[in-house]
Amino acid sequence: MADFLESSRPAKLDRAFLIGVQTADMPAGEGAELLAELKELVENLRMAVASSVLVNLRQATPATLLGSGKTKELIELAKAEGANVIVFDESLSPAQQRNWEELSGLVVIDREEVILEVFADRAHTREAVLQVALARMEYSLPRLTRAWTHLSRQRGKGALGGEGETQLEQDRRIVRDRIAHLREELKHVVQQRGVQRSRRMRVPVPTCSIVGYTNAGKSSLLNRMTGAHVLAEDKLFATLDPTTRQLVLSNHQKLLVTDTVGFIRRLPHDLVEAFKATLEEVVVADFLIHVIDVTNPNLEKHHATTLSVLGELGADQKTILTVFNKVDSATDEMRSRALHLERDGLFVSAKTGEGVSTLEQRCAELIADKFATTELFIPHARYDVIAKLHALGHIQSEEQQDDGVRIHGRFPAAQTALFKPFIQAAKAK
Repeated sequence: MADFLESSRPAKLDRAFLIGVQTADMPAGEGAELLAELKELVENLRMAVASSVLVNLRQATPATLLGSGKTKELIELAKAEGANVIVFDESLSPAQQRNWEELSGLVVIDREEVILEVFADRAHTREAVLQVALARMEYSLPRLTRAWTHLSRQRGKGALGGEGETQLEQDRRIVRDRIAHLREELKHVVQQRGVQRSRRMRVPVPTCSIVGYTNAGKSSLLNRMTGAHVLAEDKLFATLDPTTRQLVLSNHQKLLVTDTVGFIRRLPHDLVEAFKATLEEVVVADFLIHVIDVTNPNLEKHHATTLSVLGELGADQKTILTVFNKVDSATDEMRSRALHLERDGLFVSAKTGEGVSTLEQRCAELIADKFATTELFIPHARYDVIAKLHALGHIQSEEQQDDGVRIHGRFPAAQTALFKPFIQAAKAK
């Protein structure tokens, strides 16, 4: 069915005409910012932007969103620019999309479809591929009549037979069946990942997830902290797949760090739903590292967007360590603006390593704060227990004595069975 939907498009869409919208309820300038972001999204699909227009919209119209006069004017402008696709920075209803295509004779897509295509281009693991396929199918279902219109205009009847209600209903059933199949297959993949996570939790190690707006430098920071080699490119959604790597802090405490998919304003709801499985790593993490590009002029909006998505995931109440990345390129004014947003934020550079040791120290402190302080006395014959405690907890002091080792530290409650026989005294934090 995906092949059918793809075949309804012209062979090559390479010149885009962008239409942004500024409404009365949007902050001044936001329409222009979103239009600039749309331009970057479109260019990530390897399409040239022929031109872009920002429309001040007082009241939306059901048929074409912008009204008949403005619609005609923009269609003429798009054709004059040699565009073969019109891209809206608003979500269009299936009827509005169909009307624009009938009036213009061009392909018309919206921001949601662009983001879906970018995600599809970036998906590599089985889980990411399934999640994107599910979101694309759910998006396409109410638009199948549009696909048939494309076929009628682009290909005629041909080998696929004539268009008609019977064929359309058959395709709707195919898409619904495909959606059900994808959900079932995705469920199995998520279960497998759950098993892998439960195996990790048998020997629990503190965990944190790196979150933030797309292209803020999350993967680069993971690479810098852990020595990993995760794909890190200067483009939106360079990686969709959660990657977990182990970090050994200066106090020998181990920490599992997970990189997650980047967030973006107006992320399609279907994608938020589809990627909740991937973002489960955020929900189960002990704390979060929120990465913000300190050089980005829209950092306040990026900060708000990330917190909004975390709220949808039920993770906004977790301990969040705010990190301003790319400080090597920041001016004093940028630093001041960042501190106004988050007074306790840390400045780092994933590129040069500046500030990363301070970040790791803060991680160690957060881990220590999560567990109660316990005093243990462990015989020399049980160095296996001492080794596990070094790996799983935070050792504050370790004193060698004649008949054993006296240890003060904080240890996860899940490991009580391991250290309970050696407890000497429990102290409040």
